[in-house]
Amino acid sequence: MAASHPQVAWLPPDQRLHLSHGPTDLIIKAEGKDAHHAYQQAITAMDTLLEDLVKELPDLRLKISAEMPFHHPVAQRMHRACLGYGTRFITPMAAVAGAIADYVLDAMIAGNDLTKASVNNGGDIAFCLAEGQKATAVLADMNDARIHLHSGHPWRGMATSGHGGRSFSLGIADAVLVIADQASTADAAATMIASAVHLPNHHPEADRIQTAPAFSLDSESDLGNREVTTHVGELSLSAITQALDLGEIAAQAVISDKPIAGALIRVKDHIRIVGFDHHSDIIMLKEESKLWSISQ
Repeated sequence: MAASHPQVAWLPPDQRLHLSHGPTDLIIKAEGKDAHHAYQQAITAMDTLLEDLVKELPDLRLKISAEMPFHHPVAQRMHRACLGYGTRFITPMAAVAGAIADYVLDAMIAGNDLTKASVNNGGDIAFCLAEGQKATAVLADMNDARIHLHSGHPWRGMATSGHGGRSFSLGIADAVLVIADQASTADAAATMIASAVHLPNHHPEADRIQTAPAFSLDSESDLGNREVTTHVGELSLSAITQALDLGEIAAQAVISDKPIAGALIRVKDHIRIVGFDHHSDIIMLKEESKLWSISQ
């Protein structure tokens, strides 16, 4: 069977590049003198990527260990991003979307004169900013909060995880957004923080959370028979606060060990901001609200 290739399209009005290949769906934007050449390099980078990764897929679905011998640069990046979480269960697949975004961005900027570039892989985004450049991201999952970034920040990736998204989650967070040094780091961190946002089984409102074994929803899931969240019913404010508290503890632990700026955690309409030591320089809320709480 002949190998498939990415589908290429250009999106109006600003002619962003749309690359679609299997489960990977990239929206790519480049600005600067060499933007056209950068787009061509993105297309080339994606040409055989999925076929190459499939060769290592069985090992990518296994619980992480330091000795895993991966060969493709994306597989190696996935592996690095998922190391360092102790005994908690995680596989390299937790960072696949972010790692692909990082890989394509690296291909775009190699040898090119660009002012800005970004690769959005289903909400996991890798970006670069030339000296003196700024960017603003509107976070739809976070009541339209805005992340302001500039070239002086070390942060070059963001990712979102939570139940009801493209991937399964062990927790009840509607969304966890992480800003990090690169998208793969953010992807793994968002996955792990989201899994920590939960209610104990003995909690009186735990029966409002519906779960199912991951393999019953997707026979190829790397989560196997672990229970993943399928629905979260109405929760009291105290239950939401308890779940956010557990997410905050997990986020603080990740921030202390990984190159991460911070995390935004949403359960229902309540959002907790964790980290961002200079959050006023990075985050702008759409409007002040009692639903936002800031922890540093």
